[in-house]
Amino acid sequence: MSNEGRTSKEKINLETGRIAWTELERHFARGVVIRVASELDLVDVATCLANDDKQAVEGWIAAGTVEHVTTDSAKDWCGRDPELWAVVIAPWVLVQERITSGNRIS
Repeated sequence: MSNEGRTSKEKINLETGRIAWTELERHFARGVVIRVASELDLVDVATCLANDDKQAVEGWIAAGTVEHVTTDSAKDWCGRDPELWAVVIAPWVLVQERITSGNRIS
């Protein structure tokens, strides 16, 4: 596949940002919020999704590292209101709570 028409990792990286869960609740209600596990690179996942890399995305889904945000996760985030790292790959909003060595990254 040529690079023409592909979304670059650099472009997606520039579109990421920190956001509070309270700002994402309405998107969760619409069913468009996707959780990306902290061990994955959010930009890599977003790039694969944007470029329709089905093999990579299906592998993450099968492993449970990319999934729709569950009600339990939403309740947890609602209670703590952590700052999340997010990027929009329409129609999806990919979010990630980054954790390192048991401490949240701010």
